[in-house]
Amino acid sequence: MMKADENVRAYLAHIGRKGGLKSRRELSSNDARNMVRLREARRAYRRYHARCFWYMKEDLAITLRDIPMIAKGLRQHGGWEGMRLAEKLCR
Repeated sequence: MMKADENVRAYLAHIGRKGGLKSRRELSSNDARNMVRLREARRAYRRYHARCFWYMKEDLAITLRDIPMIAKGLRQHGGWEGMRLAEKLCR
C-alpha cells in the first residue's frame, strides 16, 4: 500500500505544480490599478444603488468606461461618503 500512496502523492504534486505555474500572471501597475478601481466601482454601485443609481438596472455589468458615470452619481447623491468614494475612483 505504501507504493500506491507514494504514486498518488507524486501525481498530486505534479498537477499542483502545473496549476501553480499556469495561474501566475504578471500585471502592469496600470492594469492592477484599473482592476482595483473597477472592483471599488462595482462595490459602490451595489452599496449606493438605492440612493444614487435607482434609475439604472440593479444588475448592470460595470466596466472601466462606466467609472466616470458612477463617480458622478456618487458626487451628486452620495453625500460625504459618496464624495470620498468618487475621489478614490477618479485617481
